[in-house]
Amino acid sequence: MRAERSARLRRCRAAGALVASSAAVAGAGVLCMRGQWPSWSAPPAFAIAGGATSRQAHVDIDGRSRATGSVAAGAASEVGLGSATAASLAAAAVAVVVARVSRSARVRSGGSASSSSRVRCDVLTARAGGREEGKSMLSGMKGPVNSVKDGEVEGLPWWWEGFFSLPFTARGNPGEELTLGDTMHVFRKNIEQIFGGEESYDGAPLATGDLESAGLTDGTMYLGLQKYKENFGDVYKLCFGPKSFMVVSDPQILRHILRENVFNYDKGVLGEVLEDVMGKGLIPADFETWKVRRRAIVPGFHKAWLDFQVSEFGRASQLLVQKLKEAAAKGKTIDMEERFGSVALDIIGKSVFNYEFGSVEGESPVVKAAIQSLREVEHRAQTPFQYWKLPLMDVLVERQREFKENMVLLNGALNKCIAQALSDRQQADLEELENRDYSKMENPSLLRFLVDMRGEATDGKQLRDDMITMLIAGHETTASALTWALFELAQNPALMKKVQTEIDEVMGDRECPTHEDVKRMEMVRLCFAESLRMYPEPPLLIRRALEEDTLPAGATGKETKVLRGMDFFVSIYNLQRDEKYWPNANTYDPERFKRKYVNPDIPGWAGYDPEKWKGQLYPTETASDYAMLPFGAGPRKCVGDAFAMLEGSVALAMVLRNFDFEFAAPTAQPSEVGTCTGATIHTRNGLWMQLRARR
Repeated sequence: MRAERSARLRRCRAAGALVASSAAVAGAGVLCMRGQWPSWSAPPAFAIAGGATSRQAHVDIDGRSRATGSVAAGAASEVGLGSATAASLAAAAVAVVVARVSRSARVRSGGSASSSSRVRCDVLTARAGGREEGKSMLSGMKGPVNSVKDGEVEGLPWWWEGFFSLPFTARGNPGEELTLGDTMHVFRKNIEQIFGGEESYDGAPLATGDLESAGLTDGTMYLGLQKYKENFGDVYKLCFGPKSFMVVSDPQILRHILRENVFNYDKGVLGEVLEDVMGKGLIPADFETWKVRRRAIVPGFHKAWLDFQVSEFGRASQLLVQKLKEAAAKGKTIDMEERFGSVALDIIGKSVFNYEFGSVEGESPVVKAAIQSLREVEHRAQTPFQYWKLPLMDVLVERQREFKENMVLLNGALNKCIAQALSDRQQADLEELENRDYSKMENPSLLRFLVDMRGEATDGKQLRDDMITMLIAGHETTASALTWALFELAQNPALMKKVQTEIDEVMGDRECPTHEDVKRMEMVRLCFAESLRMYPEPPLLIRRALEEDTLPAGATGKETKVLRGMDFFVSIYNLQRDEKYWPNANTYDPERFKRKYVNPDIPGWAGYDPEKWKGQLYPTETASDYAMLPFGAGPRKCVGDAFAMLEGSVALAMVLRNFDFEFAAPTAQPSEVGTCTGATIHTRNGLWMQLRARR
């Protein structure tokens, strides 16, 4: 058995680089095409490279954690870096794990490579008694005895230090752009902590456990991160494959990242994923582009334009109400999530670039392309390996072929709108634009405003990026918030009645609310805001550190060191469901925003004060001292927050005014609705309702 393990080790060392690089590209692409991306366990459950065949590995860690992986996918996790040196990094990861397994695992073949594609490996940590408190599940695993020499890190292969002295592993200098070496250094520190027994550089707890049972592999990542938070606190490190994320949900840390040191943190992985779709739109844009475009776009959301748009929100919602009445009269059950998505798409299309999607009335090819493109954005946001950047993926992979076709159709519609706006451009100063009578304009869209603003350089490509960014950002978030508001209200008849009474009293005989009506309908706005607290859209923000930094201690009581290139999950869901900041956090209670709350056990947190958002549409991040971030925070906060609040409040008010709701099959019970996430929190099975007309 020992000879067999030694032979396996020699073969793996010799073939490691070849297997990692070739399997990374070929294997990961195949797995993604087949929809077989593996489930990972944390700390890293790297797949085991035993040969050139694409085998599946099953790993039992400490007799508890279980993960299913693939040699190809394991080696490929970092190939999205797009260079040959990234494959070397993958080879290093595989080789380290092979060394671990060779020393500390019993390997039982389930058949020869020619007759079976499966290998089972039970990895048992050498330990006396139970697992040491606070140690990683893999912390007891040591490398081959003959590979440890004086001056080397214990438990790591003999070539470890030499590998990281190679030129391509060199870290970048402060003030310069991040390099592959910066990414590799983060990876190195993690491996030395997990396998080498070194102290954590950053000081954050290392999350241990099974990603699958924690919910990180079934489309509910935000819930999985919450489970880890319960065990490891407001700041912890999550590793899967050679990738790692620092997960944070402390308001003082979020204030530091999003406001106080905002320009040290870019969008990281999210920017890479969205670049192909949004180009240099506000969300993925680099800081220089962002500064220019934000300065141009923000004035477009001025009061006169928002006043007019409220009437447009009413017009679109009125059409929705009409269609719902027709369905209700026939006794049909209705998926309100789909209906809210349709009206939100119609509103954003007309308001932003003057395009009539007409999705409430039917599905046109452009509507279908827009919806499917939004789904692809969500898919990419959740996929750890950017396989779509590999050659020919838009030919070989069906969903990528469809995405390419959909983008051609959607870009065609956008470019037509842009060309029309540019052809009859009428330049004006900002004051003139703000004083326009938008009710008399043929094209009162935000696009028209941007094109006509004097002194702003406008080109079709940048305008297209701006428009599609706002289409994606403005559609899903509002639709999801409306869905969850109705989901909660339908379970609370007394609260529903209270909100409907307010709507009836404020609107009177008017069919659609005005801007002033929305301001007076406080309960409606608070219901929408409470939906955003309990079901934040998105539940996660993604950031990457551009320079080394130190995060404030906050409620954790301990500062955290940050390396250049370190990736972050900013868990808004964890923050806004935290009992420390929101008593009875899992209860839908819109009136909580009327009550002041201070927690003396949290030093440095000012608490929530309703006086701090008086005169505004919703409880802002400053009112809660960054314990609630419905639209982000700091300079990169959503520019359309007022637009979204007005849109959501109008749609919610008009729907609740006209109907009572009961859960209906196939979601006859609230528990059957389920959740899953992409860019936002969706239902898993729709929100099917039986409607009864009130008027």
